[in-house]
Amino acid sequence: MEQYIIKGGKALQGEVSIGGAKNAALGILAAAIMTDETVTIENLPDIRDIHVLLEAIEEIGAAVERVDKHTVKINGKNIKSINIDYEFIRKIRASYYLLGALLGKYNRAQVALPGGCNIGSRPIDQHIKGFEALGASVKIEHGMIQAEAKELKGSHIYLDVASVGATINIMLAACRANGQTIIENAAKEPHIVDVANFLNSMGANIKGAGTDVIRIKGVSKLSGSEYNIIPDQIEAGTFMLAAAATKGNVLIKNVIPKHLEAITAKLVEIGVTVEEFDDAVRVIATEKLGHTHIKTLPYPGFPTDMQPQITAVLAASEGTSIVTETIYENRFKYVDELSRMGANIKVEGNTAIIVGVESITGAIVSAPDLRAGAALVIAGLVAEGFTIVEQVEYIERGYEDFERKMQGLGASMAKIDIEDEKAVQKFKLRVS
Repeated sequence: MEQYIIKGGKALQGEVSIGGAKNAALGILAAAIMTDETVTIENLPDIRDIHVLLEAIEEIGAAVERVDKHTVKINGKNIKSINIDYEFIRKIRASYYLLGALLGKYNRAQVALPGGCNIGSRPIDQHIKGFEALGASVKIEHGMIQAEAKELKGSHIYLDVASVGATINIMLAACRANGQTIIENAAKEPHIVDVANFLNSMGANIKGAGTDVIRIKGVSKLSGSEYNIIPDQIEAGTFMLAAAATKGNVLIKNVIPKHLEAITAKLVEIGVTVEEFDDAVRVIATEKLGHTHIKTLPYPGFPTDMQPQITAVLAASEGTSIVTETIYENRFKYVDELSRMGANIKVEGNTAIIVGVESITGAIVSAPDLRAGAALVIAGLVAEGFTIVEQVEYIERGYEDFERKMQGLGASMAKIDIEDEKAVQKFKLRVS
């Protein structure tokens, strides 16, 4: 087991390059097995969730060749099983994309119920509704989701909520169904557009991705492709907030600025300067940051995956801020950890009332989930003294080389073995 140790108080300076989008990559990897030809995927993030999904894909018989840490070749010609009860697959939420991919290709699939971060209820009823509308029978038995159809047929599907996972899963199955499928109230996140573009590069016929109505004409087969995954807006946003919190000056490269507009708007509102370029943004903060009100919403609103990080920033800003979470009900579990660092935050239902404090102090804290872990790192970078962040395996599910990228910006931060007391002392001596 490993942990991060951080000495706060240094302004981040320099440049950082953002990797491929985790949420797009997971959907694209699942889609890659839907053809019998070789698919090459580039700009793949080198993170734990990706490794687990690739192992699961390989386990069912697909050929997986890691060209390098960011490029993979996949060939699904020799898939021998549509039953995915792989040991680790239940630990990642995106395992359910294999259900839509296998159902679309073989008209049947059986996949272990997904896991992932414990940030609240994330039901799969909209996925099931979509599969059943396409003609599949779906049941859940012994911790497995089973879907089967004699034939998938296009259908008109209205999602009760704009679910990202359901939108992608239905797209995967529908692109091989007979006839036209229309998904209404579809989610509009950038990674949905990326998955649709990837499927289209393989010969699918999908229009409207990125709007609330997606139209899909089923095709008889999909072909090989080469594809480059979009940059990760959440990784980019995390570094933007880290730069702002530490009063830094950071150029964040390999981004799509339009995907970051909701984050940029809130940073500007609290007194941060954000300069936009074609594929980069520069974040500059020189004064004490102010307060704001935030409500998480589906894209293009403020992302729920950025809610913990901005709460950490506001905890050490001036004034009273209110953050309302509308997506997941358990996403404030990290607040107790921030309180250990001196933050003044009161949670009432789905709302956090944040009274900014003059300073926060280092403490031993534990990451309850992926994005909350990133928030605790941001807090540690700002805090007086030393912070230890435990359970960094959550953070590494979604951030590649997180501590190295922070070190590259001048952060006093290291990853050490949790049982290595000498490493803690060495770090403290070195940075002091």
